[in-house]
Amino acid sequence: MSNNSNNKRLLIGQINGLFGVQGWVKLFSYAYPRKNILSYQPWHIKVDGVWTTLDIVKGREQGKTIVAQLKDVVDREDSRRYIGVELYIEKSQLPQLAQGEYYWDELTGLEVINNQGIVLGTISYMVDKGANNVMVVNGKKEHWVPYIEPFLISIDMDKRQILVDWDEDF
Repeated sequence: MSNNSNNKRLLIGQINGLFGVQGWVKLFSYAYPRKNILSYQPWHIKVDGVWTTLDIVKGREQGKTIVAQLKDVVDREDSRRYIGVELYIEKSQLPQLAQGEYYWDELTGLEVINNQGIVLGTISYMVDKGANNVMVVNGKKEHWVPYIEPFLISIDMDKRQILVDWDEDF
């Protein structure tokens, strides 16, 4: 999931194509698993600087993509105006995590310091590399630090800092 300047909303996907002739759209989802984008209702979209909601009537996985039928959109021409629109949800719609677990959005922007006290930079974004997640930290240089022990030592949300066992030259 991506960061958004609005603290109450979270970017969860984007409409990236048309599907069929009855106004269905293809979705790019940041949710994990991807199909979970369909379980968040309503979606929030920004049109000409104004927030509005978008409801889905139906949705499903279709091969390697996710498709949805939007409320009050009945044909392909009507759905074409939504291509490229980013989909947001209210953060309050997300399930509560256990103590010590964080959504990627919450980690973005945290300062990363190694165990020698050297500031490596701040987390720009997170990447799922399959076996584990990786923090992409930008400072004087870019560091790709695995988001697992033994590299991840501690997270202090009050100080907005993450302590890692990572060499500044690596």
